[in-house]
This record gives sequence, C-alpha cells and structure tokens, in this order.
Amino acid sequence: MTSEDKVDQLEIIEQKEQVIDIAIERGPLERGRSLQKEIEKTEIGETRPGINLQGYCVNEACLASKGKLPVWVNVGFTNISFISDTTSFSCPDCRKSTVGYIVKAMFYNSEHYICASGDLQPVKDNNYQCSYSIKAGLSYELKANKIRQHAQSLEDLRERSEHAMKSIEITNLVTELQKYEITVVKPPSLKGNERLLEKIQADYGGDFNQIFDIGRFTILCDNPIKLQTAVAVIKKAEQFNLIVSEDKDFFDRQSKTHHRFHNIKLYVPKHDVYVEMQATLKNFTTLEGYTTIENPKLSHLLYELIRAWKPNDSEEEEFKQASEETLTGINDIVCEWIDEREIKKIANRYKPHSDIGVLQAPQLKGKTEEQINADISLKLAKFVYDQLCKFTPEKLKGKANYVILFEYYKRHIIGETNPASCADVVSILQKSAKQELEEDEAMLQALETYVPLQANNFPYIDSDDNKKNNGYDCHQHVIDFLEEKKDAEQKVVMVLQGKSGSGKSLFCRHLEESWWKNYVNDSTKFVPVYISLPKFYNVANEKEMIGQALQMKHISKEILDIVRENISFVFILDGFDEIFDAYSKNQSNGYYFYNRFNLAQWNAKVIVTCRSHVINEDDIKQVLVGSSQENSSITTSMAYLWPFSKEQMYGYIDKFVKMNKKNKLNTDLNWTTQKYEETLKYYPNLQKMVEEPFLLQLILTVLPSLLKRHPSGTKISRAQVYEAFNEQWIDIHIHNLAAKLAELRIQINIRKIKFTFQKYCQDLGFEMFFQGNPIATERDIEQVRQETWDVIKTELANENKHVDEKIETKAKKVDKLASKATDVWKKYFKGDSVAKYILRRIGENKYQFLHRSCQEYYAAHQIVLDIVSWKPNTDTDLNNEEYQKQFEMHAHKLLINRKLLNEEPGIINFIGERIYDTQPIFANLKSRLFRIVEASKTKEDVSIAAANAVTILNAANVNLHYQNWDNVKIPHAILDRAFLEGTSFKNANLDRVSLFQAFLNKGNFTNASMNEIYFGEYAYFKGHTDIINAVQYSPDGSKIVSCSKDKTIRVWDVASGQQLQLLEGHSDSVSTVQYSRDGTKFVSCSADKTIRIWDILSGQQLQLLTGHSDIVNEAQFSPDGAKIVSCSEDRTIRLWEVSSGKQIQSIEGHTDGVTAVQFSPDSTKIVSSSSDTTIRIWDLSSGRQIQVLRGHSQRVNGARFSPDGTKIVSCSWEKIIIIWDVASGQQIQLLEGHTSFVTFVQFSPDGSKILSCSEDYTIRIWDLSSGRQLQLMEGHTFRISMTQFSPDSFDIVSCSFDRTIRIWDVSLARRLQPIEGHSEWVNGAQFSSNGSEIVSYGGDDTIRIWDVASGRQVQLMEGHSGQITGAQFSPDGSKIASGSEDFTARIWDVPSGREIQLLEGHSNQINGVQFSPDGTKLLSYSWDKTIRIWDVASGRQLQALKGHSDVISGAHFSSNGTKILSSSWDNSIRIWSVSSGRKLQVMTGHSMQVSRALYSPDGTKIVSCSKDSTARIWDVASGQQLQLLKGHSDAVTDVQFSSDGSKIVSCSWDCSIRIWDVSSGQQSQIITGHSTIINRVTFSPSGTQVISCSKDNTICVWDVSSGNKLQLLDGHSNNITGILFSPDGTKLVSWSLDKTIRLWGSSSEVSDSKLDVLDNSVVKVDIGPLRCIWQAGVQGCGLSMNGSAWTNVSGLTSSQKLLVEQRGGKF
Repeated sequence: MTSEDKVDQLEIIEQKEQVIDIAIERGPLERGRSLQKEIEKTEIGETRPGINLQGYCVNEACLASKGKLPVWVNVGFTNISFISDTTSFSCPDCRKSTVGYIVKAMFYNSEHYICASGDLQPVKDNNYQCSYSIKAGLSYELKANKIRQHAQSLEDLRERSEHAMKSIEITNLVTELQKYEITVVKPPSLKGNERLLEKIQADYGGDFNQIFDIGRFTILCDNPIKLQTAVAVIKKAEQFNLIVSEDKDFFDRQSKTHHRFHNIKLYVPKHDVYVEMQATLKNFTTLEGYTTIENPKLSHLLYELIRAWKPNDSEEEEFKQASEETLTGINDIVCEWIDEREIKKIANRYKPHSDIGVLQAPQLKGKTEEQINADISLKLAKFVYDQLCKFTPEKLKGKANYVILFEYYKRHIIGETNPASCADVVSILQKSAKQELEEDEAMLQALETYVPLQANNFPYIDSDDNKKNNGYDCHQHVIDFLEEKKDAEQKVVMVLQGKSGSGKSLFCRHLEESWWKNYVNDSTKFVPVYISLPKFYNVANEKEMIGQALQMKHISKEILDIVRENISFVFILDGFDEIFDAYSKNQSNGYYFYNRFNLAQWNAKVIVTCRSHVINEDDIKQVLVGSSQENSSITTSMAYLWPFSKEQMYGYIDKFVKMNKKNKLNTDLNWTTQKYEETLKYYPNLQKMVEEPFLLQLILTVLPSLLKRHPSGTKISRAQVYEAFNEQWIDIHIHNLAAKLAELRIQINIRKIKFTFQKYCQDLGFEMFFQGNPIATERDIEQVRQETWDVIKTELANENKHVDEKIETKAKKVDKLASKATDVWKKYFKGDSVAKYILRRIGENKYQFLHRSCQEYYAAHQIVLDIVSWKPNTDTDLNNEEYQKQFEMHAHKLLINRKLLNEEPGIINFIGERIYDTQPIFANLKSRLFRIVEASKTKEDVSIAAANAVTILNAANVNLHYQNWDNVKIPHAILDRAFLEGTSFKNANLDRVSLFQAFLNKGNFTNASMNEIYFGEYAYFKGHTDIINAVQYSPDGSKIVSCSKDKTIRVWDVASGQQLQLLEGHSDSVSTVQYSRDGTKFVSCSADKTIRIWDILSGQQLQLLTGHSDIVNEAQFSPDGAKIVSCSEDRTIRLWEVSSGKQIQSIEGHTDGVTAVQFSPDSTKIVSSSSDTTIRIWDLSSGRQIQVLRGHSQRVNGARFSPDGTKIVSCSWEKIIIIWDVASGQQIQLLEGHTSFVTFVQFSPDGSKILSCSEDYTIRIWDLSSGRQLQLMEGHTFRISMTQFSPDSFDIVSCSFDRTIRIWDVSLARRLQPIEGHSEWVNGAQFSSNGSEIVSYGGDDTIRIWDVASGRQVQLMEGHSGQITGAQFSPDGSKIASGSEDFTARIWDVPSGREIQLLEGHSNQINGVQFSPDGTKLLSYSWDKTIRIWDVASGRQLQALKGHSDVISGAHFSSNGTKILSSSWDNSIRIWSVSSGRKLQVMTGHSMQVSRALYSPDGTKIVSCSKDSTARIWDVASGQQLQLLKGHSDAVTDVQFSSDGSKIVSCSWDCSIRIWDVSSGQQSQIITGHSTIINRVTFSPSGTQVISCSKDNTICVWDVSSGNKLQLLDGHSNNITGILFSPDGTKLVSWSLDKTIRLWGSSSEVSDSKLDVLDNSVVKVDIGPLRCIWQAGVQGCGLSMNGSAWTNVSGLTSSQKLLVEQRGGKF
C-alpha cells in the first residue's frame, strides 16, 4: 500500500467515526447515565482552552436570541457551579448576562473535572477535547486547569519523560507515522538540567511540572497533505494507549513567536507524563540537519536571549519589545506568514557585511566579556553584531532575515542617529558633502567651469624652463598617489602647493566630488572628507579637529571611535596657510601637523593644501613634512599646481560662456567664447593673470566692464581687476536687495547702500587680516566662553602646582577673553547683517569672502585709503619739513602700523600695485610710504608701519638706492633683492630684516642694529692655498672635510666656519676625502698613488694603502665601513679591508683611467666611470662586470647610485647629465643646461633631486622625475670641483678652483618667487625714439619694456623659443622687432605686447634686426649668411640678400632707407639696394672676421672693425678704403663715429681705447685703464667724453682731450656687454651678463620720491657725476656689498661679519 492509499483510508475512517457517543448517562434515578461524553466539533460560536458552555440568550434584542441560535461562553481555567436553567452568563453577542439555558459543556486543552447533582463520582479527564450534555434542573460543578506534569522532582520528571519516549506506546505511534513517509525526529538526549532550571525559573516561576518539552518529538513533513496526515494519526493516539491532552494549531494562526507548527501533547498513562509532538513542514523548521533555512539557530538564540529578560525601566521595556518584534519578523519570514513577494522586497535591501562593513555598537567599545554577559542589553548587542558580521546568506529567506536583523540593530542598538555600517557613514558623508556644496553657490558655479589642473613636482617659475615642462594632470596624479599600494603601516601625505587663486580649494572640492561619483560602496575603499582648516581648526582642540569636523558632517561623537577603527579615509585638509599664524604660536604639541592633528589614529591618506610662499620652506619641512624621526612611517609627496595652459584657458572660457548665460554672472550675455579670447589678446598682462583659475573667473566676469574702463593695450593690474570685480559683485547684491525691497514698496538709496557695503567689506577685510583669521564667526557669549574654557583647561593641565588657587583667576580670564572674542566680530553681525548679502556662508555661523584674495584686496584697500586720505590740519601752505612733521604726529595711528604684513604677500602686492595706479586718489601713495619710513627716524612707535612701507616699496620694485635712511627703524622688513646701492642706514634699527640677494654696494650701515638679520648666504671657508678638489659633510652635518691640491686635508666647523684640523701626509694633490658612515674615520686618496685612512678624533693616520700605479682618483668606504673601494688612472678598481689595510681584490675592464667609483647602497655592486666614456657596474663578490652603460661621447667624470640603488646618475665633459636604470642599463633621462663640462653629480638624500656642478661656475639642482632645473647657484669665480647635500638636504656645500668652500641655503622659498627682470643674461637694450622707454632682450627668450622714469617693467613679450639676439623700437615707438636663435623674427605691438607678425624664412640663428627709417620695412641678418627684408604691415618677405659666404655679423639701413650696409665673418663689407636686392658694393681688406660696420653721420663713409686688430674707413660711393686705423694689438670689438663725424673711437681685446682722426687716420689718443676686454665704446653727445664698458664689470667715463678717467661706474657683477645713450644724451643704459640693465644719469636725474605730488615744496638736488638711477632685474651673484661701510654694527654673528667682509663690506 502506498502512502497516498494510507492517507485515503485514514480519511474514510475519520468520516465514519466523526461522532462517537461514549457518553454514560447517570441521573438521580439512573446512576451513571446522567452525563453524556462527546467528542465532536464545535457547533456555533468560539471555543477556547478551559471551560466552554453552550446555551441560549434570552435577550430579545440579541440577534442570537432572535435566531434561537446556541452560543458559546468561554469561562477559561477556573471552578464554577450552576443550575443549567436558572443561571446567567454573558452573551458574546449582546454583551449582556442573558445566557440562561445551558445545554452543553466542553473542556478544551485542559485537565478537567465535572460532576452533576446526584452523581456518585465526578468525571475526571485530560483529553484535549471533551463535551458533556447539560440537563435542565440539575446543578453542576465544573473545574478546568491547564494540563501539567505530575512529577515529584525535576529528576523524576526527566526520568519519566525518558521512559515515556522509549515506551512501546510512543514507539508504535512513531512507527505508524513513518508508514506515511513522515520524518519523526527524536532528540539525541534530553535537555540538560542547567538549561532546564534556568527556563523553569524564568518561564514558570520554578514550577517544573509546567514544562512539557523535556520529552519532545519533531514531526517533519514534506508538504501540507502529509502534515494533515501526521496530525490525524497523532489525534488517534488512543489506539496506542495514549491520550491526546492538548492540541494547539499554530499552523494557520500565529503563535506568540510566530513559529509555525501543530503542537499536540500526548499523555502516557503508564508513566504519568506528557510527551510533546510538534509537527510542521520541513521548509519551516529550524532543526539542524533537517532545515533548509540559513542560519537556523538565529531565531532560537535570539528567543533564548530575550525570553527571560526582565526590563528595569521603560527604556529597556521598549528595547525588549523591539527585540520581540524582530524575532517575530524573522519567524514571519522563516514560516512564510508573509508572502514571497514581500519577502523578496525585504531581501532586495540586503547588502552583505563585506560590502557595507557593519560597525560595532559603541556601547561595546572597551567592554570585557564579563561585563557584556552581566548586561542583557550588551549581550544582545554583541550577539546581533556577531551575527551580522558572520552571517552571509545566499538564499532569499536568509537575506530577508539579515535585513530584519540589521534594521533592528541600526534602529535599536546603534541608534537611529548613528551610522550602523561603513556604508551608512559613507552615505552620511556623501550627503553632507552634497549639502555643503549646495550651500556654497560660488563653489558650485566654479565646479561648473572646472578645467583639469596641471601640476608638477616643483613650483612654477615664470621662466623658459617651466614652459618646456607641461607637468601632469593633477587629478590623475593625486588619484594614482592615493591608490598606490603601500604597506599597512605606511601612511601617506601629499602636500599640494599653489599660488593664491591657483585653484587649490576648487581642486579639493572637485577631487572630493569626483571621488564620490566614482565611489564603489566598498568598505575597503578610502572615503573622501573635505575639511576646510580655517573653518574647523581650533588651537585648543587640535587633536580632536578631525573628529569635530566629522561631527559637523553628522557623524555622532559616540560612534567616532568605531568609525575610526573601521573606515579608511582620504582627508583633504584645505587651507593650511590660513591657520598657520595661530598654529605656529602653539608649539606645546610639537611642530609636525600629522602629530598635532592626531592623524596617526586614523587609517587615512592625507592631502593638505597650502599657498606657495606664505610659509617658508623651512617651516613647510618642519610642519608639513616632519623630521625623519616623526615621519619614518609616512610617505610625503609634494605637488605644485601650475598655471593654465592656453588650451586649458580656452576650455575654461567656453564653459564660462555657457555658465554665464545660465547664472548671469555679468550682463553681457551676448559675449561669445571668441569675443572673450580676442579681447584678452588686447590686454597682454592679463594673459599672465588668466593662467590662475580664480583670476581667470574674475577677469572673464568683469572683462566687458574692463574694456569700457581701460583702452586696448593698457596694463591692467590685479588690484584693478579686483576693484572691478568687487564693485560688480556688490552691485549685483544691491540690485537683488533693491528688487526684493521694491516688492515691499520700500525705496533705498543705491549710492548710500553701495558705500555701506564697500565700507563694510574694507573694515571686515582688514579685521580678518588683523585677527589672522579669514573667517568671521557669528557667536554668542556662551559659545565663546566654552571655547575659551577649553583653552584655559589646556593651560591648567600644563601647570603642575597651585592649580586650585588659579581657578578663580582663570575664570575671570575666561569671561574677559570671551567678551573680547565676541566683540571682535559682533559689530559685523548686527541685525540684518550685510554679511548675509555679500559674504560666502561656509557653516552654520561662519562667513568668509568669496575667495581669500578678495579679503586681501579689501584689507589692502583699507590700508591704502587710510594712508592717502590723511590731510594736514591746516589750510595754509606747508613746506616739506612742516608737512612731514604733521604727518609724523599721525603716522602711529595708521592701520599699516597695526601688524606686520610679512606673511601676507597678497596684501603687499595689492598695495604695491596701487603705487603705479594712475587714478588721482593713489598719486601720493608712493611718497606717503617714503614719509612713513622717514617718520620712523624720530618715532619709535612707527616701526611696524615703516617696516611694512619698506617691504611694500621693495615688493613693488621701487629702487631704494641712495636714500638717506639714517636712524630709520624698520625691524622685520623684507628687503630681499632690494636695490639699495648708496643708501645710508647709519644708526638704523635693522633687527630681523631680510636682505636675501640684496644689492648693498656703497651702503652705509655704521652703528646699525642688526640682531638676527638674514642674509640668506653664508661666509665661505678659506684656508687652502691651492685648488680644492673635494668636500663632504660629516654624517651629523656639523663638520665639513675638504682636500686640496695643496696636499692637505682640512676639517671645518659648519656653524662658525673655523678650521678645526689640518691633516698632512700626502705628498701630492689630494683627490678626494670621505667620512665613514659612523663618522669616526675618513679615507683620502691622492695623486701620490696612495690611499690613507685617518682617525677623526686624533687626526692620526691609521692605515696607508698602496698598490695603485698611477693617480688615485677616488676612494670610498662601503656602507658598513668594513671595506674601501678605490679607482685610479692606472685603469683599475681595487678593494681593501679597512681593519688590516690589505688589498682584497683588483678589478680590471676599463680601457682608460677610472675617474670615480662607488658602492651600491646594499654593498652588492660597484659603479665606476672612466675616461673611456663608459660607466660599468660590477658584482662586488665576484668582481664580474654586470653592465656597461654607453651613451656619453667624452670622458665621464662621475657616476653615483640613487639612495635606493635602482638608478645611476653620471656626468661628463660633454656638458650633460644622464640618469640610468640599473636593472636594464637603459638611459632614463638626459639633463642639459650646464654650459661647460660637468665635474660632479649626485642624488639628494631622499633620491628626488639631482645636484650637479660644472666648469661654468654654477651649481644646479634638478628634479629627478621631470628632469627640470629647480635652482641655479652662482658665486664661485672658477671651476667648481664638487658639491654635496647636507644630511638634512637644507644646505649644500661646494668647493672650487677659486680655493673657497661655500655653503648654500637651498631651502628658501624666496628663491622661487617671480622676479621682475631677465632670468638669464641680457643681450642688449635700446631706447625708444622719444627716450621714454627702454626695450631689453636676453637669454631667457623674453623681450621686456621698461619705463625710463620709474624703472618699472611695463611690458613682457614672450613667444620666441630661443634666446633673443636683437630687438629694436620702430621709429614711431609703436612696434618692436625681434630676432632669435629660434630662426624667426617677430614684430610686436608695444601698447598691448601682442605679437603682430611672425617672420619665418631664415634657416639658422638670426643675429639682429633693424627697422627702416620710415618704419615700413624690417631687415634681419643671420648665421645662414643671408639678409632678408620684410614688409612690416603684411609680414611678407620682400628680398633675400645672398652673397656673404659666412655668418653676417651686422646690417644697417642707410639714413634714407634705400641701402643696407652689412658686415660678415667672411672678412667683407657689402652695400645692397633695398628695392632690387642687388649688391652695390663689396669692400674687402680685412684679413679676419669683420665684427662691425657703421655709416658716418653724413652717410658718406663707413667705419669697420675686425678681429685682425684693425679698423678701416671706407668711401660709400666708390667702396674704396680711405684709411687703415692700425694700433690695437688684438681684436677690435667696437668702433663709433663722433656726432660730427670727425673722430672715431675704437676699443679692443687689448684693453685699450683709441681715438682716431677721420680725415688723417691718425691716432689722437690712447686710453687705458680697464683690466680686461673692452666690449663697447661710444662718444658722449657732445663728443668731449668717451664711455666704455668692459668684461671687468665696470663702465668708465674718459676725457677725450686728456685721456683721463673722469668716472668709474661700478655696480654690475658680471661682464657688461653693452652701453647706449638716450636720444637726448642725458642718460645711459647698460646691460650685462649679470642679468640686469642699469640706467645712469646725473645726480639730478635720480628722482626723490619722498614728496607728495600735491605738496607745495621743492627739493633742490645738486648736479653731479653719473649715478645709477635704477637697476632692473636681480644680479645672479647674490648678495653684493662692495664698498659698503659696517663700522660699529651690532648684532652680527662672527660668521656674518666674515660674510660681509668677503662680499666687499668694510668694518
């Protein structure tokens, strides 16, 4: 028989026996027949456990009564007595006590008792359902109790249960169930006593007889049919002598816990015990081994945790209720009380722990297991957290259950205000970032126009080198840096620097935004957090700053520790420069920001931004990079934002145009991208500004209005751009305000409101500067008091005694400071504050200007207005002295006297630009600044203002030479690169003044105070009597060792420059000397073929190593100090043992002398270089050659390993440096820049830079990654032998054939600031026709125009890609023509600086250009042996003049423009027709190169000079030689006619000047006095004097008649290559290889700029000899002090005094 057949048969049996009358009727007359026992289904109404009575309601209004329907009344578990027809019970329908006729009693799921009046024995039973008929007139007693066990003890109950489960009755039942293929699960053992006792106590108050699941079988069915079968079989258990005592059907109705089962209790009479049969479907069970549910113990374990929980308060009660609801929710899913669609809906919210990163509940933090087990709340929290971390469901129900559990955890354990997972944290931070941007309209608009920024590993300098290095995409570079795999312990920091307005904050926001857009919700990915340091930094809570920032972003404080441990962050710390003032004042926690901000406790990568040049490089290294001890586990990378390229700029403009149409940033919505681009071209100086993203935005916003204010070509300053922008910004907000008020019919005075807004901005801008805080905070007194208390607590914590006594004092201090702090900003937030209209809101109560530079502009403007608005308090005319006296009385009240501006370059530059502003209001600014300096002579309290005034004047490139500044007080002034020639500072206070690269020649510092003055240079060490070959720092950087051709080794103290030791022993030149790594020894080698080891302490020779047969070029210790490697001209490399001095090995392979050798950092390899042009790598252990590096074509002077041993750098005689990959032997990089052979090269200690020196007298530092030159140091006067970084990389030491050792400070950020002037040698200069301007050109590929009156650079023209060899004004001064090494000539528009024409045609370097007298044509001449004539208007080539057979050295138009005169290295001079291009004359006679040829003033003659030592005069008409001027003994470099054409002056390499009579050719005068080659010579306009310039760095003025030297003009520090008189003959311009041009004039020409323009006073200056009016550019020699006086100066250190003497100062 099949199981289906058995089921069918069972159903038939049930139908036949549906009603079985087993009633025994017992009445008063017939005992035993008064009661009838029935087992039948309920007829009408609801029956529940206990006593159920059926009767009839007699309430006529009741529907049951009307229908004469019997009703059930449940009495429950109780004892009752009644007479069937006289009692009354409550009707369940009408709720009245009107059920009075009882006809039936039914007991359900109870042990019961019933007795009718007259019965001898009551009926007792425990069947789950028994019905009894009730007869009228009888009284009945009924009792019903919940079924219970009948054991004497728990052990008795366990024993009975165990026997019952094994009984034949139960066994037979189980067998019967199994016939229907129903699974019956018997537990392997009974529950343990401990668990039972706990449950009995908790659930049943200790009554063990109430427990029934000691003996329990689980009946598992495959489907509902089998479940029905199982229930039917169990209910027929009486056939197996079992009694069905309780039947609870929780399959179709929910149990308390929502488990789904049919529970039947069977009474086993033999053992007087109950056994529980629990039947359910297999897919609902959680029984291990049988369940299909994932994590089946989940609901049971949760139930066990909360079952016995007795809450202590309402909060716990709510928690328990939530827990029970969660359990119910889980069971609803397991038992499918909710449909599959709803389960799927829940499961769809599932995200695994591996994705979301569930966070531990904060209440568990730091709790022990014992503490957790003692607290049900903690126990429950830990249980749920563990489940969420370990449970990874794959099926639908499992996922749904996980969701239910997680949402319970999030809401009731973690708390709804806290994130429950890393994903929650991510979501909160993402929303916070979005909200912050939505609240920052300006940033949102800026992001709309964002263009990817370029960056590099070095700062941008306005020079050619930078233009050739386009850098890298900053965003991608940062992403690569952040995603680079590092060791778990390795932290990473990137310091991002850039100028103000370079886009740092915008980049940070873009980085955050793009990171979020690409964010994958992965708990292992770094989460970006943008933190504005000015907004969040609090000096009292530095260590908590990150946490406080996160709290402001809605991450609650209590979860912070958990977040910190579980989430990896990218902290973007923006604006470090803006907090530096406050930060630097508090050094109690050290200096390194990583430690101060407690960043080590976070798993975070850090990006910190900082404005360039605001913090000096030393501070950046200490604060942002940290010492090697502090940052040993931190990788710090530096990146520098670079300006926009043209492509980026055009991309930005296109975006701006689109955004402007949407946001209406200005009213000119019809402007197109092309119109913006074209307009910018007419304002060339704006071209440089628009390279900065923020300035580009500003300029585009106001460009239409700038066009109306400033004519095309005008030089517009940054201050003027900001003036226009801020005015427009205010106008927009006033317009919006007026529109809103107009709606309310309120009229306002626009002009008055505008003034109010402007005044507000100026006041606030200055206040922010003064407070050192660019953020204004609207705070109440209590808030400030709390913040102040935080500071005071920190102070108290640091005070070890008498703390209690100080509390009261401190409390008063709190109130005072809090009141003061609120007063600072209070006036800016009164009522409906202006701040809400024009400031940028960056927090709940924090405001700032649109950009930091806007605040700087307003602060600067406030200072300027304060200075220029002062007026004397009299209407009468004052002389200068009276005027000054009144001004001095007021000077201390000026705002410029409130605080030093040194850390505010933005403010300094804004003020400096106003010096040159032509608006009348600023006319007196320059003179007022000089007056402030003057005031400090007598007023001590004006020193801050005076220092600021001097700093501003210098920053504005105002020449400060020949000033009488005796007694001035300017401590802290910045006079870097200042031109102070001849200025007197007698008795001045110059404490802490910075004079880096200042020009102090002829200055007078007698009796000046110079405490802590900064020169930026060190005195050189002098002592060797011959060339110095090598120099090296000691390992600790405190000493230097050097060796020389003088056969000695010397040890020097770095701090004092004093010689400490002199070691002698070598018998010939000492080649190199090197310290051992432990600093106890050094090794030297020599041309005497020996190597010597010395003891440093005693200076004694320890070992003498011999074996080489020729000069030993180098000897070096191995890293462990146990070995020495040496190399020699004998072509060998040798290894030596230090302890014994024995030779270990000899290595051969080079075919010429070995020049250098070095161990690899790991001591496994050796690198060597040789005169055979190769570099070789050798295996140390075997001596075998591993690699040969070929690439140099001449002698290789040196090769060095990088610190990590992966690269080698080499240098050679061919002027190049090559970087090689060690593994492959391939060339990685080629560095070019030195102009002579490179003598030495090495890596910096961190491997990021290359240091080199050369025979060109320069030292250069290069960036390894880009190959770009970072710094160039000049000062040595001969070939530099060697250079080396100090151990901390802040300094370098060098030695030279000039017998000096120099230390250079290479940490200076100032070296990287832009200089107004040429960055390389100047090739030439020329006056405009009216003498008002000078054009200069040089080796930096630029052309610059200078204003003669002020010395200010008024135009910069860039475009050539090679040095400029010639430039000239057009006759009308409107254009400039230039020629270059790049083979091109160009024509430029002077007013705008725009390139008008590009003239291409030459095939080699152009040597010079010249306009025709009428300005319509241009000639150019070249190394390609041709002269070309161009049409200026069209740029078209008119003629190509060919005929010369060598380089053309010069070409000139005739005075009428019809002919061209040319000279050439082919020894000839030619005259050409301009119109036809035909050759008219060829003049030959010179036997060597013709250097120059010029027309006489009347155009009839030509004078020429040549390397053949002669000058010659030629007749123009015939081409015949008229005179041979012979007398010079070397090449003649220049010739000139006098203005009347009667004389000729010539100069020569023979150091002489000669004057010749034109008519006779006789020498009339020979003039000597220059010490070397004379480059140029010219007559004065009157012809009575001759002026010459020489390679000896001087200009001399000579009397023609006597030949006497009238004046020597010194000041240039290098070869002066040219001089030229102005058209009116009153001034002279000179130019030099020292990178400067100088304008000279009589002393009356030296302007006195101390007077106000409107002052009614006159200063008379005596006319004297020529004096320098101004110098443009900064000389490459550095600090210059020739002829300066330093008598009785105080405050200088001994080293500084030595420096002064070495630079030409006199004590």
